Amino acid sequence: MPTPAFAISSEALRSPRVLLVDDDPLARLVTGSALQQAGFLVDTVEGGHAALARLRTESFDAVIVDAMMPDLDGFDLCRQVRELPLHEHLPVLMLTGLEDDASISRAYQAGATDFLIKTAHSRLLVGRLQYMLRAAQTRRELVQSQASLARAQRLARMGSCSWFVGRGLPEGFNLSLEGRLVLGLVRTEHPTMHQVLRLIQPSDRRELIRLMRQALWQRQSVRADVGITLRNGQRRVIHLDAEPEISTLVDRVPYTCVIQDFTDRRHAEDRIRRLADFDTLTGLPNRRHILSRGEHALQASRRRGHLMALLLIDLDRFKVINDTLGHTVGDQLLVEVAARLRECVRHVDQVHEGALHTPNPRSHRQLEAVGRLGGDEFVAVLPEIASLQDVRRVAQRILEALRQPFLLVGQECFVTASVGLSVFPGDGETVVDLMRNADLAMYAVKAAGRDGAIAYDPHLSQRALERLELESALHKALERDELVMLYQPTVDASRSRVDSAEALMRWQRDGRLVMPGEFIPVAEDSGLIVSMTEWALRTVARQIARWRRDRGIEMAVSVNMPARMLSRMGLIDFIRSVTEETGVPPTQLRLEITETTLMEDVSQVLEVLAGLRQLGVEISIDDFGTGYSSLVHFTRHPVGELKIDRDFVNGLGIESRSEGVVAAVIAMAKALELKVVAEGVETLEQLRVLQRLGCHRMQGFLFAPALAAEDLAEFHDRLERLPLGPWCALAEPPSVPLPVDPNPQLAR
Repeated sequence: MPTPAFAISSEALRSPRVLLVDDDPLARLVTGSALQQAGFLVDTVEGGHAALARLRTESFDAVIVDAMMPDLDGFDLCRQVRELPLHEHLPVLMLTGLEDDASISRAYQAGATDFLIKTAHSRLLVGRLQYMLRAAQTRRELVQSQASLARAQRLARMGSCSWFVGRGLPEGFNLSLEGRLVLGLVRTEHPTMHQVLRLIQPSDRRELIRLMRQALWQRQSVRADVGITLRNGQRRVIHLDAEPEISTLVDRVPYTCVIQDFTDRRHAEDRIRRLADFDTLTGLPNRRHILSRGEHALQASRRRGHLMALLLIDLDRFKVINDTLGHTVGDQLLVEVAARLRECVRHVDQVHEGALHTPNPRSHRQLEAVGRLGGDEFVAVLPEIASLQDVRRVAQRILEALRQPFLLVGQECFVTASVGLSVFPGDGETVVDLMRNADLAMYAVKAAGRDGAIAYDPHLSQRALERLELESALHKALERDELVMLYQPTVDASRSRVDSAEALMRWQRDGRLVMPGEFIPVAEDSGLIVSMTEWALRTVARQIARWRRDRGIEMAVSVNMPARMLSRMGLIDFIRSVTEETGVPPTQLRLEITETTLMEDVSQVLEVLAGLRQLGVEISIDDFGTGYSSLVHFTRHPVGELKIDRDFVNGLGIESRSEGVVAAVIAMAKALELKVVAEGVETLEQLRVLQRLGCHRMQGFLFAPALAAEDLAEFHDRLERLPLGPWCALAEPPSVPLPVDPNPQLAR
């Protein structure tokens, strides 16, 4: 007998062999590298025809195929693979960028074992592939078990019994020796049918007696799986297959029955079913299963005319715990979260399909459950609610449960969640609609500060559409050169001189100047912030070079640095190349980061900042006092400057506490030998208090707003020409109007 194409040898079990089919060389390289690092042997081909040729001559444990390829797409390839001899059960994982239901259905119809939306997270791909291989191995074990049982039936029949029906009652019951062994009876024992029936579990016994009575009167076969309890207390599953024999006797109908122990087969089937329907980490229904429950609940709701709801639950800042304490602790947290979520709903693990179609008006309530969609996302299905208030109460129960501390690796950790609610029929006619709208509501919670629950509102869809349009326009902004850079000077008030400047990005869109508060959050979420920051660094370096060449101005300029840039490989090399290309000394390029960025990944940030400092780039802490940094970090990190947040400066001359906080920051900066800048200085009183406290470097509208590059140069030269003296004279409007941002509150 030929070896199946997907058979896994003992060697392959240690290193499964995978065929990767993708026409994109970069995708093959990245995916192949991730799989090799996970311990797989990876063969790659660039098209469907090449893959078929390899599969006809070589054996693989699994195939990963891209859905969209020019010569033979993934769907057609999958169909042709299934037509190859011994390949009908080869695990095939289809990678696709298509998220619509039609593409998913098409993948399954073509014969794909599973599908995965393309993602940058290689762990998800590796996990899904390992899951498929485990399921395939379990299936092979089941097939082999079935073959062995079939051979045993042909040779020994495992066990048998017989009886005949006379006058409507079973008579002459006889159980073979093998049958007695299967049922755990003594070899010499000759039980009656009544005694054998007593071994069967009560619910199964009642159903079997009903089937036997029906079959006896109609002279039909009887086939059933029943659970029995052996005399030693062990539980087994027995398959019965009874058929009437041909007889010339009118008043007697003989029956022959084969009995077989199906326990191992049932366990294998249960394992396969559990792998298919339940999340292996948390034990909750997986994405496919919980959404299927949602479909059934929606159908019942439409049929019976009541409301049903979905709750989308996303853990807040789970990545911080995962990255800080490790993925093992992260998995432990997910398991404990799942246990708490179970307690917040009337969770039912198993749903009996037949029960959903019974006349029982409460049968649909067994669909209530919480499932894991993947990562740190969960969803709860509430198959029947009276009003939106019921959903809000469940959401509040979930939030309260998750706010309680989790004990992980001997320390308390706190996790909150953002919950989005959607209700049928008001918020959607399908489960897909409800999931999408619950997702919009959940992200509205995130935007509002997390740790809360919001019900879907149609305005959320409009805002999501506007955000999508903004993101699309922002993609084109770089190509169309719509981004502009303004510069707000930092003034040394004691000398009436421009000390340095901060570069502030603006977006010139449709004739108006868009402030960063509108587009920077979108850029961060979409990943555009990386290319925008690189553009900012190049633009600032070139402008510094022009000032030096054309005006003889030597001035450091600060660029705001998002957290994502500090976690990227090659930031130091990029800045080195920019400064070498423009001829600008690295000391004239200053990077501003927030306290939160400083705390996110201490070891990695420390390494990057040390490299930047060694290059000569100075690090400034922006909006100091609004984050959660520890003083110890300022002794460990190569920080050169602190910028006092405008919220503290606003209270100077008005609140004594503000003056106390600012004085403490200035004293701390001096003790740590750090420069200090006060942001948002707008009044002469603030200026006087800051000078009295020993802070002379300031930034704000009292001196100048964010200016175009040429206007900043003019401002710089004007101060150079003025005699030294009190800043009061500069508080008057300048004789030459300077361009001002349309919204001063957003100038930073």
